[in-house]
Amino acid sequence: MSTPTTPLRVFIIEKQLLFGTAIAQILSSDPAISVVGLAADRDSALLAKSRPDVIVIDIDTDELDATVDVVRAASPESRICLLSMYSQPEVMQRCLSAGADGYIVKDSSLQELLAAIKAIGEGNSYVDPRVAAALLRRRAPTHVPYTSQLSPRETDIIRLIAQGLSNRDIGRRLVLSEKTVKNHVSRIFSKLHFTARSQAAVHAIRSGLA
Repeated sequence: MSTPTTPLRVFIIEKQLLFGTAIAQILSSDPAISVVGLAADRDSALLAKSRPDVIVIDIDTDELDATVDVVRAASPESRICLLSMYSQPEVMQRCLSAGADGYIVKDSSLQELLAAIKAIGEGNSYVDPRVAAALLRRRAPTHVPYTSQLSPRETDIIRLIAQGLSNRDIGRRLVLSEKTVKNHVSRIFSKLHFTARSQAAVHAIRSGLA
């Protein structure tokens, strides 16, 4: 994966090239991201040559499994962020089950898209908080009271994890070093017996923190 001093290499697959070009321009405005490719379809040779850290795919659910399989085969080290027009939880679940590392709805803000790509590029998972919240409301209609297992600072951090922020971005938001944030995240995981950031995000949403 990219080092902190190396821009995150991003490849975009978007059938509507005009929209894809707009996304590429927006992402390229962030110095932490380098757009290394833009294609209208699953160009295996170009993907293999570009060796991106993150592949952003505007997904058609009818071609979901085939698309993810082709992309994984062409660039196995890359992580996949699916960009979708669908906000239904079952669509998100299907995409994650197919092997995606992240899922974000098209009407998200630029900040959310950047946060999602950066989080995925750092090896984390990301799901659109609105879709995750809708899924949790279906499964657990009654509110789960928040317990005070976490310190106030840890509570701030888990809330930002649920928003999809990376450790680096959380540090910037809270004026903490990335190492300090990482230590806090480790303590959160230990206290709540989590092994992934997605679990922390779900906990924050269910507890009413996000």
